[in-house]
This record gives sequence, C-alpha cells and structure tokens, in this order.
Amino acid sequence: MKSAYLAILGIAYQAAAHATFQQLWCARLPMSNNPVTNVGGADIRCNVGGARGVGAKCPVKAGGVVTVEMHQQNGDRSCNNEAIGGQHYGPVMVYLSAVPDAAKADGSSDWFKVYQNSWTSKGSDRGDDDHWGVKDMNACCGKVDVPIPADLPAGDYLLRAEVVALHTQPAQLYMTCYQLTIEGGGSGALPAGVKFPGAYKGADPGLTANIHSKLSTYVAPGPAVVAGGTTVAAGSGCSGGCQKTCTAGKGPTASLEVTELPGGAGGAGSCQVAKYQQCGGQGYTGCTTCAEGSKCDTGNQYYNQCV
Repeated sequence: MKSAYLAILGIAYQAAAHATFQQLWCARLPMSNNPVTNVGGADIRCNVGGARGVGAKCPVKAGGVVTVEMHQQNGDRSCNNEAIGGQHYGPVMVYLSAVPDAAKADGSSDWFKVYQNSWTSKGSDRGDDDHWGVKDMNACCGKVDVPIPADLPAGDYLLRAEVVALHTQPAQLYMTCYQLTIEGGGSGALPAGVKFPGAYKGADPGLTANIHSKLSTYVAPGPAVVAGGTTVAAGSGCSGGCQKTCTAGKGPTASLEVTELPGGAGGAGSCQVAKYQQCGGQGYTGCTTCAEGSKCDTGNQYYNQCV
C-alpha cells in the first residue's frame, strides 16, 4: 500500500517576513532569509524567532511521507529558477523531536535525525561540481520527500528541516521547524537524540569543508540517521513520489488540527495566530485572527503580521 503524503510549505531559506504563500499553518517560518552561523546559540534550533509556536499542527501517519518545500526568493515557486541558488551547496537534513505539545515546544528537547541527503563524489577537481543534497532539492523544484519512520510512537513532534550551505565560511545554516502530530505508529522507545545547540561544533569537518577544492570525503554534521530513517545518495535527483508533483496544501492528508489557544480559540473557523506570525497578505490562506493582545497589521499588501 502506498504511503500517505502530506505536502507542507516551509520556506527554510526564503525571506518569510514577506512570504505570500503559506498554505498550511504548521510551519514556524523564519523572519528573514539571513543564515544562522552561530551553532552555539539557541537560534540553531528553529531559526530566529522559531521558539514561538504557530496556530496549528499538521497531521501525518507514521510510515507516511512529509514533503517539505524550500525556496530562497519571496513568492517564487517557479521551477524555472533554482530553489536554492548562488551555488549554496551542501547537505539537506531533517530531524524530529518528540514533544508534549508541538504548538508550545521551544526546540530545547532532544532531536534525532530521520533524513539525510549529503554528498557523493563525481571525481571532480572541485567539490562544487560533485553531487549534493541541495542540487537534488533544486532538481525537485525545492521539494524534499521525508519518510516518517513507521515505528515512531504517536504524539506531537517538531520537525526540523535544514540546509547547510558550504560555499562560504562560516557555513550558513537555514532551517524551519514544523509542528506535527504523528498518528498510529509503534509503542517502542524513542531513538536517542541530541541537543541544539550542542549537536554541531564550529570546527566540525561537515561545517568547515572547502567545497571549492577537491573532496575525497565528506561527512555531514550531526548524528547518524536513526534506524528506520532515510539516507538518500546525493545525485538521485527526483527519485519518484510526491516531490515531483505535490502542491503544498493539496496532499491527500493535508488537513489541520487547530491548536487550542488562549482566549478559547479552537476549530477551523475560530483559530488564532500567535504574535509575530503571519495573519494575511497576498496569497495567504491561513488564519487571520490574532491572539489576544495583538492585532493584524495590514499595512503591507504582501505580508500581514500579528503585532
């Protein structure tokens, strides 16, 4: 039986403060397209401002697939343009963290790696010319299929999707966290995890590799992918699945569980948006009511924010 797909739009690299399309509300979109370079700071968890929850959780079945989508330019989802341009080559990695409530978790709990597409040599004189996870993501119009391990216990999780760009030093890290509720699954123990900050060190070879020279080896930063996770050989391109055709917000399981928020909000018709998150703008289809104590600033036709 085919796995169920959930397509969610997360702009891990886009200037999200001017995003014009957030079709599902479980992504904690970053406030700008500036990279995180300090691996010892709390922003390494879910990007700047990512400790704040948003108004809903995206449900996905254990054993299903989440397709995340990443772009660098405001409002540009055209497959004629590279999703991550400027030769920002490096690995694409995805982590999960089991939490009591995905809408309230700040990312300080343990994380375990469930997906990695890193590097494969082409025998080139420059690492830039080798296969990289970012190149595969570009080939798939910014989409990355992330299988959810089938034996994970049901419950709330944060999903952390990350690109590491090695074209400059220090390495540039771009990430977005998503609020998920995983349904079904097993009853076993969770995989051992790591902390952010802590999982990466500034001197890690996976962050300091000179990709402008010949590479004989490359090991992505962080822990190994857990048993039941997915390791993709860089150079695979679009190997089939939702990443070729999925439109964010239109997957067969793309329904929403709206989080109960202060003030009694709940249900799809009465959801609320947390302070500093998007509440409107061109192309926006999410919740438009701001949490108590804030209001939706409509001064920008492209991006309205609760302030």
